[in-house]
Amino acid sequence: MGEIVAAGLLSHVPTIVLPEETRKELNEGNETSLVPGLRRLREEVFETLDHDTVVVLDSHWATTVEYVVAAQARRAGLFTSEELPRGMRRMPYDYPGDPELAHRIAGFADRHGTWITPVDDPCLPVHYATVNLWKYLGEGLPRQRWVSIGVCQTADTEDNLRLGRALADAVAATDRRVIVIASGALSHTFWPLRELRAHESSDPRHIFSAGAREADRERIAWFEQGRHDEVLRTMPEFSRFKPEARFGHYLMLAGALGEENWTAPGRRYSEYENAVGTGQVHLWFDRPAGGWTAPRTSLASHQ
Repeated sequence: MGEIVAAGLLSHVPTIVLPEETRKELNEGNETSLVPGLRRLREEVFETLDHDTVVVLDSHWATTVEYVVAAQARRAGLFTSEELPRGMRRMPYDYPGDPELAHRIAGFADRHGTWITPVDDPCLPVHYATVNLWKYLGEGLPRQRWVSIGVCQTADTEDNLRLGRALADAVAATDRRVIVIASGALSHTFWPLRELRAHESSDPRHIFSAGAREADRERIAWFEQGRHDEVLRTMPEFSRFKPEARFGHYLMLAGALGEENWTAPGRRYSEYENAVGTGQVHLWFDRPAGGWTAPRTSLASHQ
């Protein structure tokens, strides 16, 4: 029986793959805390924790009529971002996928009342919410598979939780030891173009609004306390501050780890930072000694 061995809510902000000199130029001469945070996470977790597969809940991959899981045996090529080609261009990537797990996830769609399709088309695009984190956490590590799942832009909170439940059941039905990453931001409103360059510093004072900054910090505190129930309960209020991908990346993670019954506290691997108006942070959730709390409609409830 497989298990999710750790999980994270991580920032993939484009700044992290810029040269250090450029990062400092944009940040008043200082290094962003996001980069050393990822390096420390790799050293403390990814290089030491026994795991087979990393599943990325990719907030930059938006689907429409279903959830899609990348099901290729291998993904390799050069990545250039259509959004920011000046800073992310011809980035090489090469990593094995996990077709068996991808098909298992899709196999639980009906049970959870949702639609999930595994796609192994070699021309299926990759997105920097996956590639940027792989560069820091996966590149060069042996025997580590990476699988991406897109967010569905027509999905609501319940739909995202259902995807997470299907993911948890699929992992349990295999022999995999899986790390799940919710790749994305907190509040996510950009400064207008003519104002944007005055707000490139990572200092949180540059977050788009005081209300967004307060909402982000409130949720970071809840994450650190393991109060996922509060995060879920207050999703309508947080939605006012336009969390990235309507917070689908986090909601899918919560669905996989117990939803309102998930109480694992988060460990920060960065400061809370600005990225041209948006809220960014690295938070890591270790597997509790007794295991994750089973979701409401987990595989166990059907046995």
